[in-house]
Amino acid sequence: MSEMRGSNMWRDELASLVDDTGIRYAGEPIGVSSAYVVSGESRSRAVEPESFKDQVKGFAMAWGEIVVELGRGCKDIVQQSLLREDSYIGRKLQKPCAKVSGRLKYLNEFLPEDRDPAHSWSVIFFVFVLALADGRHMAYCEQGVPADRARFSLIAPHSFLSSRLAGIPGIKMSLLQEFGVRLVSYDLPGFGESDPHPNRNLNSSAFDMLHLANAVGISGKFWVLGHSSGSMHAWAALRYIPDRIAGAAMLAPMINPYAPGMTKEEVKRIWEKCVPRRRLLYFLAHRFPRFLSYFYRRSFLSGKHDRIDKRLFLSLGKKDEILIEEPKFEEFWHRDVEESIRQGTTKPFIEEAVLQVSDWGFRLADLQVHKKCKRKGVLSWLKSLYSEAECELAGFLGPIHIWQGMDDQAVPPSTTDYIGRILPGAIVHKLPNEGHFSYFFFCDECQRRIFSTLFGVSKGPIDRKVEMDQTPFNGDTEVVSTVAGSTTE
Repeated sequence: MSEMRGSNMWRDELASLVDDTGIRYAGEPIGVSSAYVVSGESRSRAVEPESFKDQVKGFAMAWGEIVVELGRGCKDIVQQSLLREDSYIGRKLQKPCAKVSGRLKYLNEFLPEDRDPAHSWSVIFFVFVLALADGRHMAYCEQGVPADRARFSLIAPHSFLSSRLAGIPGIKMSLLQEFGVRLVSYDLPGFGESDPHPNRNLNSSAFDMLHLANAVGISGKFWVLGHSSGSMHAWAALRYIPDRIAGAAMLAPMINPYAPGMTKEEVKRIWEKCVPRRRLLYFLAHRFPRFLSYFYRRSFLSGKHDRIDKRLFLSLGKKDEILIEEPKFEEFWHRDVEESIRQGTTKPFIEEAVLQVSDWGFRLADLQVHKKCKRKGVLSWLKSLYSEAECELAGFLGPIHIWQGMDDQAVPPSTTDYIGRILPGAIVHKLPNEGHFSYFFFCDECQRRIFSTLFGVSKGPIDRKVEMDQTPFNGDTEVVSTVAGSTTE
């Protein structure tokens, strides 16, 4: 009875406080059942014990508030005691800062007239430090028409033991101008002049391509072109950045020979034309990649120039054999290889080999166009049967063109047969008597047919309606860009 009277007396005091102050209390002292006021009536409920998770969360929030307040206090102390002009440090630094500022004042002439130098230089300094601390350089090469006159932008990742100098081997400036194409090729991480990537995979490869497109001023969609193992990076772009890709051109595209989903017959046909040395390298890349360093240092990193089939352990068809004996091909091949191995390390080549035979993070079947419906329950599923409101198309919606030489000994036609089964929407162009290189390297008529298939009738560059600088475009230029975190400078 005494406990009940104490509880009633406490409620009376709370009621008086509500009347006097207008404040409504919804809690009671520890040991007394809590009361919640709802529309003038009180309802009692038992106090639930606080879990350990809630205690940790509350402790962290309390410490967070303490740290924030401490930071504000330190900021006030610094501003009021150290950075004021009449402070000791302010008086000591005033003259040296004024002297340095006076000497560097001429740099303000390079800033726009509407920009405050104090703010602009602080931003420039911050970006500079960020680039040094976390940036990567990507080397790229531009060919064709300038950005403001291009009808189509085409980005081409290179294949194994190649570089940005490859692009489309032997492409003529006149053909690029005729179709209004701007061709951009670049060095993969660790190749040529590009910095290595610390955590390289096909997802990062796709976003490197996206950052490059933004850096060179490609604001809309662009086409991707992949030859041989370079198509692996083109596939990744279709998977991870499909909204920026207008379409894809694949020439003798490689796939993961260990990819799940292949039938026994498809596996047999893909491996049957692979030379034993190449089979061994695939096996090492798949199981023991560290041993690849030994083979690479004894082959293309040895400093000796040799035929492309010897360096890449390939068997070649008749047209490929004729092509690689031509002086223009030999000159191109040696220059491209020398640029590719410029950094003298096996790491990027091992990474590239491992990427080819490991889990890509996606399957080619993911690129097939299909309906994706939101089904959160039976009712939503029933609605999707007769309504398209909650369904959308997924996969890559643009065109995919594949050119496959029927005499290709490096990437056999059975590879394209498998791709055609997985991606029935892809357009396959089968090329009788053509090999792995013959339809792509130094073939003017072949390159014209590829452009006509991708871009239609040639219309030339876009006519500029305003008067602009008429300085001719140099065609083959090499520029180094910086990728800092997720941005490109």
